[in-house]
Amino acid sequence: MKKVLSIVAIAALTAGFVACGPSKEEIEKREKEKADSIAAVEKTKQDSIAAAEAEAAHAAEATAAAAAHAADSARVADSIASHSKGGKKH
Repeated sequence: MKKVLSIVAIAALTAGFVACGPSKEEIEKREKEKADSIAAVEKTKQDSIAAAEAEAAHAAEATAAAAAHAADSARVADSIASHSKGGKKH
């Protein structure tokens, strides 16, 4: 009798665990949410990389403009210096 009762109890517990598990639809929904989450992280990563590249390009342009400005300033200063030292007086 004890063996039969034990087998019935185990069968009832097993049936209870199986019945309380997630359904096929719930499992598919979780997998879809997981895939969507991964896709969102990848998109954010790509957007971040693109923003960093754009910022680097902007910084390079600013550096080039500053170098050109410094070269122009030096050329003007040299021109003024050459005119004031050896130029004609009025």
